[in-house]
Amino acid sequence: MKTNEDVMELMEEENVKFIRLAFFDVFGNQKNIAIMPGELPRALKYGISIDASAIHGFSTEEKSDLFLKPDVSTVSIVPWRPVDGRVVRMFCDICYPDGRPYEKDTRYMLKQAVKAAAEKKVSVNFGPELEFYVFRKDENGNRTTEPIDHAGYMDCEPMDRGDNIRREICFTLIDMGITPEASHHEQGPGQNEIDFRYSDAMTTADNTSTFKWAVRSICESNGLSADFSPKPLKDAPGNGMHINMSVECEDGVDRSPAFMAGIMKYIRDITLFLDPREESYSRLGRQKAPEYVSWSEQNRSQLIRIPASEEERRRIELRSPDPSCNPYLAYTLLIYAGLSGIEENLEPVPSLDMNLFTADAAVTDGLARLPETLQAAAAVAERSEFVRKYVPEDIIRLYGKR
Repeated sequence: MKTNEDVMELMEEENVKFIRLAFFDVFGNQKNIAIMPGELPRALKYGISIDASAIHGFSTEEKSDLFLKPDVSTVSIVPWRPVDGRVVRMFCDICYPDGRPYEKDTRYMLKQAVKAAAEKKVSVNFGPELEFYVFRKDENGNRTTEPIDHAGYMDCEPMDRGDNIRREICFTLIDMGITPEASHHEQGPGQNEIDFRYSDAMTTADNTSTFKWAVRSICESNGLSADFSPKPLKDAPGNGMHINMSVECEDGVDRSPAFMAGIMKYIRDITLFLDPREESYSRLGRQKAPEYVSWSEQNRSQLIRIPASEEERRRIELRSPDPSCNPYLAYTLLIYAGLSGIEENLEPVPSLDMNLFTADAAVTDGLARLPETLQAAAAVAERSEFVRKYVPEDIIRLYGKR
């Protein structure tokens, strides 16, 4: 754990000239303000003031002052910035002027969910798998929808032209303290996936945000554009963000089935926040993206699959979310949904060991479906007592209007 003194020493040792204080709006979009190293002691003691009325979904003009308090444990060198006069980034907690946490700070919401789990002697590790497309730019530097290649799943160079980009991204992640585990070409033209090591919920949410920022920045520096949207190309596979979860209880009892049952109970309620864009619903129900509320061992046509693993740790892989979600809010709701399953001692419905993409209607007609449109997902969320318990009403309303 880094201390304030450790961070001040880092500024000197690395010749740091700019400090990016990063935070997120309610949709998970990263914002930042840059300060000089001489301002860091003030930032650590008092915070740095921002105009919250200018941040979509935050406060109104009449009460617009919020403060950013740097979380020193998240300090990281920004590798793609110059070595001479380096730049570091720290994520921040958002507070009112009197020091109270800001309730619409989704990092704070996740901290509260982790705390609630800890009080019940439960911890949850997360490991996301993010897919993204890489597109060329035109002669004016504007993004096109022309992919950098037309390779397929796990193809190699020369068909796969993203190999060098993925390698540069992996080295960048290592420099930022994130451990990449695997990278490969995905099914779509110009589509890629890089997986990084699982960790606790907050660390993984921070790493998810850092990952997206690093990917976009490295692609830009190579004259290309990264796209994490749910359905960048109409007739090609969408981008998913499969979320792997492993549950540990202090008494050693495996409560993964109950945790999974809780997620399945509330998955329709929280889909708005896992798939928050209109085009998210063009992805679901096709090309290995789920449509029904179901589960099975290893089966990629299901909402949840239990992957085969050489490890003793049992993982739950949720396959419906996409990378446009706010990871802090997504992980928050998944923790609370899973905890409800443990508290109520829920049991999962029977597994379906079949391909639901080709299953007979006699099977699928009896299954609950995920919402089919953004409007339908918003209607379910707005009626949900579960969602309203954990998500401020303003955020629910904003997501429904997207």
